[in-house]
Amino acid sequence: MAGRRKIRQFPTAYKLKAIARAEGGEGVLPVARKLGISRKLLHDWIKAWKAHGPEGLNRKRGPKPGPRRLKPIPADDKNGSVLVQANARIAELERLVGRQQLDIDFFRKALRALERPTAQGKTASASSRSSKR
Repeated sequence: MAGRRKIRQFPTAYKLKAIARAEGGEGVLPVARKLGISRKLLHDWIKAWKAHGPEGLNRKRGPKPGPRRLKPIPADDKNGSVLVQANARIAELERLVGRQQLDIDFFRKALRALERPTAQGKTASASSRSSKR
C-alpha cells in the first residue's frame, strides 16, 4: 500500500485563483508548474468552471446518480429535424438488432450444448461396436 497516493483536495478559492491566472494570460502550463499540479487538472478546473460556475469546481467525480438525460432533438428547421429524427430511429433499430443477435447467439450455443451429449453417445456406441469386432 506504499504506492498509493493521497488525493489532494484544493479549496474553491485556490482553484478560482489558478483559473484566473491561467485565463488572465499566464497560460495553463506555467500556472500548473508554479502550483505543482498537472496541466490536465487545471484544464479540468477551467472546463468545470465554464460549464457550472464555481459550484462545478467541487463536484464529485464519476457518473451522477439517476437516469441519464438525453440531449433534446433540435427542431430548428424542418429538414434538419427530420434528418435528426431519422438518425435517432436508425440508432434505436441498430440497438434492437444487436440485442436480437445476442439472443440468437445465446440460443444457438444452448442448442448445440443440448445436442452434443446425444451425438457423443451415438458416436461412442458406434466406436465400441467397431472395437469389439
